[in-house]
Amino acid sequence: MQFIVRARVRGGRLVLDEPTDLPEGTEVELALTDGDGLDDQDRVRLHAALARAAAQLHAGEWVSGAEVIDRLRARG
Repeated sequence: MQFIVRARVRGGRLVLDEPTDLPEGTEVELALTDGDGLDDQDRVRLHAALARAAAQLHAGEWVSGAEVIDRLRARG
């Protein structure tokens, strides 16, 4: 099971940024992250690509995953 939450250090303690409904006494393992590795230019390109993809989806310009797999298999 993967359960991801964000937390910040305040006064030497980790404080969750959002509420959780984990049962009392649940043990969790924490790992520090180093961000997503994107610089500002990469992030702009990513958001532009996502906007184009959303526009194509809304315009009905999409191919099902099954069709993509069939096309890849046909290439040999």
